[in-house]
Amino acid sequence: MSEKLVLENLEWDADGFMVDNSAWTEEIGSSIAGDLGITLTDRHWIVINFSRDVFNSDGDAPSLRKITKQTDVNTKELYALFPGGAAKIAAKIAGLPKPTGCI
Repeated sequence: MSEKLVLENLEWDADGFMVDNSAWTEEIGSSIAGDLGITLTDRHWIVINFSRDVFNSDGDAPSLRKITKQTDVNTKELYALFPGGAAKIAAKIAGLPKPTGCI
């Protein structure tokens, strides 16, 4: 199945975030990243998996501060990995709702 077909079969909110985060798979995350021009590395997956774990326990995507304090990914690297709004882009790729602190 092509990446476009994978993403077309999902429901998205007005900001482009997945509506049903339980439908997310690593393939979907890779497809979203590809659409954003991001090639995922092991460092991206640290942030993505951490974000999904936090969301599953807290009900909200983690803040940048939480990501940088509880993983070994520092702020500079986080912005390099997810350009254009690190927390928002990481949440989008992780299939999570838009973080509450994002505009």
